[in-house]
Amino acid sequence: MLAMEKDFDSKLRVEGTDDTNKDNSSNTVASNNVQRSKSFAFRAPQENFSIQDFELGKIYGVGSYSKVVRAKKKDTGMVYALKIMDKKFITKEKKTAYVKLERIVLDQLEHPGVVRLYFTFQDTFSLYMALESCEGGELFDQITRKGRLSEDEARFYAAEVVDALEYIHNMGLIHRDIKPENLLLTTDGHIKIADFGSVKPMQNSQITVLPNASSDDKACTFVGTAAYVPPEVLNSSPATFGNDLWALGCTLYQMLSGTSPFKDASEWLIFQRIIARDIRFPNYFSEEARDLIDRLLDLDPSKRPGAGPDGYATLKMHPFFRGIDWSSLRAQTPPKLALETGAQSSDGDDYNDSSWNPTHIGDGSARQSDGIVSSSSSAESSGHITRLASIDSFDSKWQQFLDPGESVLMISMVKKLQKLSSKKVQLILTDKPKLIYVDPSKLVVKGNIIWSNNSNDLSVQVTSPSHFKICTPKTVLSFDDAKQRAWQWKKVIEGLQNR
Repeated sequence: MLAMEKDFDSKLRVEGTDDTNKDNSSNTVASNNVQRSKSFAFRAPQENFSIQDFELGKIYGVGSYSKVVRAKKKDTGMVYALKIMDKKFITKEKKTAYVKLERIVLDQLEHPGVVRLYFTFQDTFSLYMALESCEGGELFDQITRKGRLSEDEARFYAAEVVDALEYIHNMGLIHRDIKPENLLLTTDGHIKIADFGSVKPMQNSQITVLPNASSDDKACTFVGTAAYVPPEVLNSSPATFGNDLWALGCTLYQMLSGTSPFKDASEWLIFQRIIARDIRFPNYFSEEARDLIDRLLDLDPSKRPGAGPDGYATLKMHPFFRGIDWSSLRAQTPPKLALETGAQSSDGDDYNDSSWNPTHIGDGSARQSDGIVSSSSSAESSGHITRLASIDSFDSKWQQFLDPGESVLMISMVKKLQKLSSKKVQLILTDKPKLIYVDPSKLVVKGNIIWSNNSNDLSVQVTSPSHFKICTPKTVLSFDDAKQRAWQWKKVIEGLQNR
């Protein structure tokens, strides 16, 4: 295990190549990059912390190789959004350069509309980034709870996204994954852009990019989320700032309508609608909103407001933003947040209600000392997959469904779809392996899906980002995940079958 850690660290470290034995006629650009990497110093330090230094709370979000957890530092009481990344998965999937780039980019960005990185640390199994905690949750949740936003609410949020995107683009970066789930809200309701895992630095970027940190070698690589991907990316055209502006148009549409503009039954159908620019505007959209979205969803990325020769001036002057004071945006009063039904105020601690066992991640109680990892690490004994559970919420009431030593890999509140009705259930996957669904109100197991490592006996079919079917020889169960994690369920189940 220690060898694996050293191998990973060697890949992750900042490369500062020694040029003393190289020909002085080396490529100028490469030399500049090397020189910049030598002089680069992180603003957010790498600390010698342990996961045991934090009280872990609710899960903010999950990704393909990471999750973000609410974490309170025990000695200071400071609350962070702790991004936890699985080293083994990152290495296996060759994502090291992406992780490094995200860390470097976040370290250098400083804007009220971008989440801040405070510090990093690591242990045998995981990398950790302590990010600014946005207690207001995702914009996606506000849209879901309210059904759709009023035009005034959408205008305010869109303006704050525009303000932050202008800064990001001026820094020479393309975010490439703008969507309501990546637009977080502070306690008082201001927008912050998060998740820079797909970020793409452009030529002449103001960001220092180190030699061993990059997003991809090809500017046209497919990244992002299906419903927000622009047509030029589907056609393998190079990435531009217009990519983010298309996603902004999709996000504004979703704010006002409650659904994305190209939503359909499968990713393939979504892509067909995007390429055909099949947009259907509800009749309650104002003329100004319809016009702005129509312009942002122009098939020509260079014609989208914000991407032309006049830059963001054209976008900010659009009639939809009439009345917005761009100079004091962050001083204005944001829309009132809709709290989750039965949720506590974000001012109070919710650790007791959303308690989460830290042995699910990291080294558990083990600390590294002089390069030696304690053999008592519960995380090591249970296998690395248990440390990266994709957990929507894991409080003590679900513990009763686990056997001693059993760990949750993924848990979500989903709708179990039947012919004429649907019912909310808590779908739980453990490392046993065990796959069950529970009645969340009565707290009783309603179904136990017989596990098999054979894909002929247990398989997952994804029909849309939110809809998936779990198939066994005797039954086919259909589920709908409002947070559009159907593909994630498929990957986690298949990953467990193949471990």
